Amino acid sequence: MGRYPLGVVDVVFWPDRGAAASVRARDLGFDHIDCSTEDDPVTLALPVGCPTAFPRPQPGWCSTPAPGPGEGRWEWTVQRFRAAPGCLLEPYAAAVVNSRETVQAMAAEVPGLRFLIDTGHVADWGEDPLALLEFADHVQLRQGKPGSTQLHVDDPDGVVDFAAVLRRLDALGYQGRLSVEHFDLPDLGWPLDDPVAWAVDLRDHVRALTP
Repeated sequence: MGRYPLGVVDVVFWPDRGAAASVRARDLGFDHIDCSTEDDPVTLALPVGCPTAFPRPQPGWCSTPAPGPGEGRWEWTVQRFRAAPGCLLEPYAAAVVNSRETVQAMAAEVPGLRFLIDTGHVADWGEDPLALLEFADHVQLRQGKPGSTQLHVDDPDGVVDFAAVLRRLDALGYQGRLSVEHFDLPDLGWPLDDPVAWAVDLRDHVRALTP
């Protein structure tokens, strides 16, 4: 299996952000960091993230989550992503884009749309992450199961097979990056005592698969 650049999402380090999070990622041995920036009221009016080198963002690597469900959300999402070419849309269970079927439908609505596929989110909504990787321009790795976005990599209930993920990416000729993600967001229903330790454990597991 090929070895892909393996980074970390900056939410792992919150409340440290920006340069402080980038330094922590570097010191822990990650290859890059997916960093959050300010809202963009002109294009998306949503949080935007960029996989970066240290410490400057790379142009063209914007991502934003698909908005949650509700009347008119699908049309609103189509409009916003058509106005922001090159952005990565991140599907998740509570969003309007939350399945292979809706990923395909949104791709048809917005030609050239790119996707960030998070294995934990796909596991959470009950599909196999392998089935979504063909759409991925960026991949975030996390263990999960139906109804749960994040589990420790060694949790026996986890359904994400990271070796199979890497094999599938190899088969697809994937040219992007991988990042590990865990977060402590209790206000959103995702509490976690030590997201940094969980992220490091997952990174070490994945790297051991690609010596």
